[in-house]
Amino acid sequence: MKKNFFAIFAVVVLGVGILGGCGKSNEIELFSSKAENKEILQQLVDSFNESHPDTKIVITAPADAGTVLKTRLAKNDIPDIVALGGDNNYKELQSAGVLADLSGEDFVTKVQDSYLQMVYDVNADKEQVAYGIPYATNASGVLYNVDKFEKLGLSVPKTWDEFMTVVDKIEAANEVPFLLTYKDSWTGLCSWNSMAPDLQPEGFTDDRLINKTTFISTHQEIAQKYLEILSHAQEDFMGTTYDDGNKAFASGEAYMMINGNWAINQFITANADFKVDMFAFPASNDPSRNFVTSGVDVLFGAAKDSKNLDVAKEFIAYMLEKENAQTYIDDQFAFSAVKGVEQKNPTVAGVKEDIAAGKVANFPDHYYPNGFDLSALLSEFSLNYVNGVEDKENIQTFLTNCDEKYDIANVD
Repeated sequence: MKKNFFAIFAVVVLGVGILGGCGKSNEIELFSSKAENKEILQQLVDSFNESHPDTKIVITAPADAGTVLKTRLAKNDIPDIVALGGDNNYKELQSAGVLADLSGEDFVTKVQDSYLQMVYDVNADKEQVAYGIPYATNASGVLYNVDKFEKLGLSVPKTWDEFMTVVDKIEAANEVPFLLTYKDSWTGLCSWNSMAPDLQPEGFTDDRLINKTTFISTHQEIAQKYLEILSHAQEDFMGTTYDDGNKAFASGEAYMMINGNWAINQFITANADFKVDMFAFPASNDPSRNFVTSGVDVLFGAAKDSKNLDVAKEFIAYMLEKENAQTYIDDQFAFSAVKGVEQKNPTVAGVKEDIAAGKVANFPDHYYPNGFDLSALLSEFSLNYVNGVEDKENIQTFLTNCDEKYDIANVD
């Protein structure tokens, strides 16, 4: 009798365990490096979770995502799914060999070839393998106050000389052409990333990687034009933060800001009636050379050793469905790498045609080695300008430092 009792008890306990297991969701981590998209990403994740009752995707979005990711990589603690930019954070994981090859998945055919190529180009040895699936893309260039341009009768410039004519007209009206926010040093990269693709020699990033060229021999014009922009900015541009500058720009304190579509949401939050548009930075006097700087703002990857790899692939396929991709870019004022998904908001209409036509160049800093802190060098360059260092000396010092710091970082 005692033997039968324990047998029955074991069956009951086992049954309770099975029933308890049936009601437990399989938790899957989605690691995101972009703080600005957390709300819309959560909305789409919630929708996926609702249709998958046995699965719970949980978003991790730490403040210093790059550092956290490196630490976890060192511990071989790889998130199931990653949502990263097509930048050094992605390169860290891809080059470490921890991401799954997604090339054979049906959803890859939904992605525009030009953005897939951008991901291939930053893969180790430029391997033509889709370890990351481009999802949302961005644009960096010149944001401008539409009402102010119309009031002064200004046209969108297509060349550098036309650009400087616009600047002269604005200053003749006793107004400020550019509002810069260099207290947040990363914003100093925006002018550089917008100019360099137009003016640097073809193949520069590849040649610099193997020491076939240098910044000091090729980037004199870029550095000179960078200083020219500074000379037409508000007085305290080194002391203006990104947040404060966005509010000031939305209130009409300048005609232009050199930044990206990611800033537009802050403009609209500060001033719902603000009319803003964007044009490609016209660094060259050859209009055919003036590209929209556009890169992969968000891509999805999956850990190759994840026990949840099939669900990770299913989630990526879900995110690439047109309706979901459209929802994302509408919220973020972004562009989509998904074929047939278009950004229709008038705030970025000025660059839409170039992006659709593929007249884009990737962010040059996506190709620089890890540890090459160009934003710090540009901040020093700009501060030297403010402190009255003569342009020729300042440019020489800056480009020499670029080469020295690049070589130190380029250790692979």
